[in-house]
Amino acid sequence: MEGIVNKTEEKRLAASIGRAIAKQRVRNQLTQEDVAERLGIGNEAVSRIERGRVIPNIVRLIELAEIFNCEAAELLGQASFNIDDQSSRIKQLLAPLKKDDRKLIIDIVENLTTRLQKG
Repeated sequence: MEGIVNKTEEKRLAASIGRAIAKQRVRNQLTQEDVAERLGIGNEAVSRIERGRVIPNIVRLIELAEIFNCEAAELLGQASFNIDDQSSRIKQLLAPLKKDDRKLIIDIVENLTTRLQKG
C-alpha cells in the first residue's frame, strides 16, 4: 500500500516549501550564508532545502520560521495547494496594501480567473 504522500507529491511539496523558504530569506534580506550560520549548518544544506532537494524536518522548519520572524505554518501555507491556505496567503499579501491597490489586485485576479475558465 502506498503512503499518503507519493514520491511525485513529495517532490512537489519539497519544491514548494523550498520556494517559500527562499522567498522569506530574500524578504528578510538574508543570504544563504546568513541562514546557514544561524542554523549551524553549511551553505549547501540551505541551498538543497531551497531547491527542494531536502524537506526540512519540523525542528528545522521552526528554526527557519524564528529566523524569518514568521510562523512555521506560514512557510507550510505558502507551499500548500489547499484552497483555504491559498486564500489566507492572498489575504496576507493584500493586507498591507492601500484600498485602491487591493481593488486593482482583485480586478486583475477576477479577469485572470475568467480568462482561465474559458480556456
